[in-house]
Amino acid sequence: MGKKLYVGNLSYSVTDQDLTNLFSQCGTVVSAKVISDRDTGRSKGFGFVEMSTDGEAQAAIDQLKNEDHDGRPLKVNEAQPMAPRENRGGGGFRGGRR
Repeated sequence: MGKKLYVGNLSYSVTDQDLTNLFSQCGTVVSAKVISDRDTGRSKGFGFVEMSTDGEAQAAIDQLKNEDHDGRPLKVNEAQPMAPRENRGGGGFRGGRR
């Protein structure tokens, strides 16, 4: 089974295809996604790449971690599961009739 990698410190101009091309030198890329702000559509400067095997994922980490890409050193690590968000309460409008 493949491994999902976190890729950080990306240039804001990097696309999904750029990530696929970069990581394909280390093996088969199952998926690559640059995360964008939902309101502006602008890149948030990080993304996720899924490699087809654990060995290829480790090779990508070893080869691309801290590599200069568009003038920025890449951060490449195994992706961690998203932590549950705590309910902060408040926030929305609570109109209504009493």
